[in-house]
Amino acid sequence: MKRIAPTMLLFASVVLAASAGQAAQINGEAEFKEHCVACHAGGGNIIRPEKTLSRKDREKHGIKTANDIVKLMRKPGPGMTAYDKKAISDKEAKEIAKYIIKTFK
Repeated sequence: MKRIAPTMLLFASVVLAASAGQAAQINGEAEFKEHCVACHAGGGNIIRPEKTLSRKDREKHGIKTANDIVKLMRKPGPGMTAYDKKAISDKEAKEIAKYIIKTFK
């Protein structure tokens, strides 16, 4: 019986750790909807219509990678709210950027 208790404890720890990991996953679409959709619904831009999230417009303005998008989130131009690491973590920002690249072609 003494061998079963430690084994069960180990199993329970692994299950809890796996559950916590799943809960910590970040959804780029959900983060985009929370932080960005008010100005960028459908990939548009209500403040600067010439700077949409479409690939063509992004690349025309030098925004080609997820890292470029994150940099822009941190230090945007006029009219866009700056999102520091307290407002949007690096992980969240990267997931938002990947979502933008995948979604707005």
